[in-house]
Amino acid sequence: MAEVVAVCISENKGERKKPVDQVELRVDHGIVGDAHAGDWHRQVSLLAQESIDKMRALGLDVTTGDFAENLTTSGIELVSLLIGSRLQIGETLLEVTQIGKECHTRCAIFHQAGDCVMPKEGIFAKVITPGIIRPGDRIERAAVPVVIEWRHYDKAGATCDRCGDTGANLKQVIAEYAAQGVVIELQETLLDQDRISESNLILINGIPLENLLAATTGASDCPSCSCLTGSITSCRTVQCGGEVFEELTPELLKRGIDRVLHQGHPGCC
Repeated sequence: MAEVVAVCISENKGERKKPVDQVELRVDHGIVGDAHAGDWHRQVSLLAQESIDKMRALGLDVTTGDFAENLTTSGIELVSLLIGSRLQIGETLLEVTQIGKECHTRCAIFHQAGDCVMPKEGIFAKVITPGIIRPGDRIERAAVPVVIEWRHYDKAGATCDRCGDTGANLKQVIAEYAAQGVVIELQETLLDQDRISESNLILINGIPLENLLAATTGASDCPSCSCLTGSITSCRTVQCGGEVFEELTPELLKRGIDRVLHQGHPGCC
């Protein structure tokens, strides 16, 4: 079972944190009374007890809070979480915002052991739902609200080959994210021939995939659609990174989903 081993705070940045009986977490702030609290993406830091044990095995006399982490955890592989993953801890809900961090200056622990786990294995989160966290609180992965709408032409239950391939790729990707604790709701919108220009359109939380990828769209002849409609018909394409995609590949879909999870801005794919 995943649980909280210790909760720690410090009055000043750049110093080890001290374990306390409980911490209060606030939205748009973080942990009350902690030096790293504020309206930014690294409100709460987490490090696994298993990571601390690695440093102890190297001969260091270190314990909870010595790596300036707020929450010391056990039984959950923090570094395997995706950005955007959510953790339910008691009444509090956290959303993972960063995995690891760049270490600009070598800390005392690094100089002693030649290594430090926090830059590689520590993670950061922001507060979604406020509450109190105490040692012994159970940690559970919570669903991330992501809704994907897949629009495609349908005629008597049949769709074109490229839309069918996109649908298969989409379902595969959704299953992969689900295995990592990210729940995605799929909404399938069936189009008649009058709206065939929208066929093979993916919207992630209402944003077209091509917008998330800073890509462009076009159209190309689709023999499969032409068979269904009885006339020469074109389907949507996505142009990204110098390539033209007729079916939307797992890689493109993952890039779009990750941009939503990261809450970032569209960029070159």
